[in-house]
Formats: sequence, C-alpha cells, structure tokens
Amino acid sequence: MIRQNHKNMLKFTNHFSSTNIMTHTIEAVGVIHSPYAQKFAIPRQPGLVTAARAEIELYAGFDGEAVRGLTDFSHIWVFFLFHENLAQGWQPLVRPPRLGGNTKVGVFASRSTFRPNGIGMSVVELLAIQQHNDKTKLLVRGGDWVNGTPVIDIKPYLPYVDAIPSAQGGYAHTAPEQHLTVVYAPQALQQLRELANAYANLEELITQVLQQDPRPAYKRNKASEQIYGMQLYDLNIQWRVEDQQNLVINITKDF
Repeated sequence: MIRQNHKNMLKFTNHFSSTNIMTHTIEAVGVIHSPYAQKFAIPRQPGLVTAARAEIELYAGFDGEAVRGLTDFSHIWVFFLFHENLAQGWQPLVRPPRLGGNTKVGVFASRSTFRPNGIGMSVVELLAIQQHNDKTKLLVRGGDWVNGTPVIDIKPYLPYVDAIPSAQGGYAHTAPEQHLTVVYAPQALQQLRELANAYANLEELITQVLQQDPRPAYKRNKASEQIYGMQLYDLNIQWRVEDQQNLVINITKDF
C-alpha cells in the first residue's frame, strides 16, 4: 500500500505474510531530481553514464545533522523505490536484457525494476552537499533514476567491504559492450550550440546515454528506419540507427 502523509512524503507499507502479517512502514527521506524525465533510456546500472548529475533533496527531519560526516566518503549507497512500477506488481521470472530479453531467470537473480517490494539500490559518486534556504541537497554523479524517485535510505560506500574484485558476476560479469557510436546531424549540432549555456554537459550526456543503446533488446539486431525519442530534462531528443551509428537528428525544448 502506498500513501502520502501530511508532509507529502511517500510511505510504503507491505504485508509480508498472509498468515502471520508483519507490517513495516517505509517513509521517504528525500526525492531525486535527475535529468531522466522518463524511464526509457535510463542506463540499466549506475555509473555507466558519468555525465548524469542529480540532486537528492532531503526532507525536513532527515537533513542537517543527519548528513554530518558524509562528505568524508567519495561514494554513497542510495536506496530508493521503483515508484512508477509498484502498481504493476512483480513476477518470479524475468527476462534480463543482458540475456537478449529471451531467457528467463528468477527475479532474485536479476536487477529487474519489478520486484516484490520495489526497492532499488545504486552506488554513486558524492560530489558535494549543499545547504541553502533550509534545504539539504546531495549532488551526485552517475545515477540511474527517473526524476522524482523517492529515496528511502542513504549509506556510505565502504571500499574494503563493498568492493570484492574476485566476485563472480554470472551472466553480467563484465560491463555491457558499446557497439554503437553517436554522431549528430547538422541541425542537432546547431541546437546543441543554442542550448549549451542552459544545460551543462548536454552533448556528453546524450552521447553517453545513447552509447548504452537504450533500444529494447529484441530490436538491436533488426534493420529498421524507426526514429526513437527520449526526454532528458525538458528536452526531446530524436535519433535513429544508421550503419551501426546512433544519428541524433533533433533536440527540441518541451514547452
């Protein structure tokens, strides 16, 4: 069950058993402001798009002294809710994109966003903590969240225990290969120049996102002249795939 409390914070309650009900309420501690205005084209793991900057705005009661000492750490774990997927429920078997979208594995053997309790976690680089107008904001790099994602916890990343070089990664042991380069049509280049002052690192962000090839897995080996679109900030970006290249053809502001 999801509801809003009097502070306009997301609260998430789950019944763990139908015979011996245990209820626990999770109250959001903050909200994420990210460049990803929609789920499509969000990188499938954190850290793949380093040009993506985000802000974690902490709610009153979870700010101020709650982050004392956090700047001593270069990276943090961010625990959050896949809030846009909760109403759709979950299935015990899923089709990971890394396996081509055809092979099924158990949900607990995947990073699927459709999970029993809808909880996700990402490790990101902490750039700074800002205190302004009674608000605390954590500036981070490399996030993989849609704009408006509720945060339920934050913890420091500890290299000596969180990094295990000898660990086995199963079907996702290595980073995904980037088969496609990204090029810009003359019109898109002109649009980038016009938007440069308003959107920092915009070209780098678009390039890194498209290098991940956000198309559905089943379309990657099929010839098509389809024009794809994604939204970053309030911008609509259109591109198509030509000769193993992502050709950006249009970047317009969503008024």
